[in-house]
Amino acid sequence: MLIIADKKIPEQAKTNLQKYGDLFLLETKGITAESISGHPDIFFCKTPNQWIIAPNLPKKYKEILSLNLIPYKEGKTNVGEKYPEAASYNAVVTNDYLIHRIDITESEILNNCQTLNKINVNQGFTKCSLLALKNNNFITCDEGIYKTLIKNNINLLLLSSKEILLQGHEYGFLGGCCGIWKNNLFILGSLHNYIDASKLKKFTELLGYTIIELYDGPLFDGGTILFME
Repeated sequence: MLIIADKKIPEQAKTNLQKYGDLFLLETKGITAESISGHPDIFFCKTPNQWIIAPNLPKKYKEILSLNLIPYKEGKTNVGEKYPEAASYNAVVTNDYLIHRIDITESEILNNCQTLNKINVNQGFTKCSLLALKNNNFITCDEGIYKTLIKNNINLLLLSSKEILLQGHEYGFLGGCCGIWKNNLFILGSLHNYIDASKLKKFTELLGYTIIELYDGPLFDGGTILFME
C-alpha cells in the first residue's frame, strides 16, 4: 500500500505510518502557501473510479503513482498560491456525495462525480475541514459546513478546532489531522491533547473504527493522510 503524507508531520508519526505501507512524503516549493505546500489534499482528490491530481504536482509524485499502478488523471487547473486557487482539489467525495465550494471545483472532479449528489458549501478547503466516515457520517469543526449538511439531513458531529496545530495559522482543521484506511482512523496526534476527544471517540467507535494515534503531541494538521491501493 502507498501512503502519502506531508513531509512536515512529526518524526514519530512518520515512523508509525511506515508500519502500514510504503510512505512517501510530499514537499513542494513555489506552488502554494508554505503552510499547505506539503498537504496531500491540496493536490489529490479521490473520485469514484480514479484519483484526480493537480497538473503542477511535481513529476516525481506522478511517477510514484504510476510505479504503484494507482489510476489517476491530471486535472486542468493548477494549484495556486492563494485561496481559492489553492483549494480546487480540496473536495470531499464519498460514494453518494460531492461536497465542496462547487464554483471552484476542478472540472475533472466534476466530470467523475456526475452521478453523485452535489452539496455546495462556502468553505473551499472542504477536505481539510470535513472528515468523511462510513455510511455518510461526517465530523467537522466548521460551523458553516455543519449548518449546510444538517439542512441536507446528513448525520454529523461538530467539534472544536482549538488545539489543532497548523504552521502560520491560529488553528488547523480536524480533517487534515486524519486519514482512513479500512476501519482504522489514523490521527496525527494524541487525543489526550484534544478538548473534544471523548465526543470524537464515541462517534467513531459506534461506527466501528479503531483509532490509531500516530504521535504523542497535539493534533497536527498535515492535510490528510492518503492511503492508496
